[in-house]
Amino acid sequence: MTKSINRTVLISGASSGIGEATVRELAATGARLFIGARRTDRLEALAAELGPNVAWHALDVTDAASFASFANAAEEQFGQIDVLINNAGIMPLSPLAAMKQDEWARMIDVNIRGVLNGIAAVLPRFVAQGSGHVVNVASIAAHVVLPSAAVYCATKHAVWAITEGLRQEHDEIRTTLISPGVVATELGHDITDPAIASALQEWRQKSLTPDAIARAIRYALEQPDGVDINEVIVRPTAANM
Repeated sequence: MTKSINRTVLISGASSGIGEATVRELAATGARLFIGARRTDRLEALAAELGPNVAWHALDVTDAASFASFANAAEEQFGQIDVLINNAGIMPLSPLAAMKQDEWARMIDVNIRGVLNGIAAVLPRFVAQGSGHVVNVASIAAHVVLPSAAVYCATKHAVWAITEGLRQEHDEIRTTLISPGVVATELGHDITDPAIASALQEWRQKSLTPDAIARAIRYALEQPDGVDINEVIVRPTAANM
């Protein structure tokens, strides 16, 4: 039986994959959901399908002003903000020797600055109200390093460090790091190296579906006051990393 989650939840990267699955999972709990992404047509359709407890706003996580506007709109729509799920991320893998510096910069902007911009948008509110929950979606790449993934792994390790730092600095705020293994999503669609793109398809022969991660996020949110699920690693049973 799904527990009721009577809270207002902000979700970035909500237009597809893990983000969309999380919207659907939490909508069933009665949570009030404010969803953001750049592909607003998908957000609009999702909100229309799921009903009045789901509202949307355009969001570019790399822009601090955009994230602040997103949080302000959520507060105006639903009142108090209770949870932020930093889900947006990109993964254009390549060997370091390929020198794809533009792709490195994009990963840093989305995967690290995007998380920090989200925290900055809600942290003063959480401190003022004495409660809040930040859920950061990282990756198994926060814990292992693989060839072609050095920069991606570095960004996800940074998300781990930021989440742990926030936990230590704020007794009143819950923090959760969700580290998925291989999941069948659009992540990696922007890989420009054909060999690596092909290898990713092979890895995804043993993959989770996004709803598995959404359930892990719901589990963290369902915990009673005073209980903080700090990290959840979710892998396919057949995974070897």
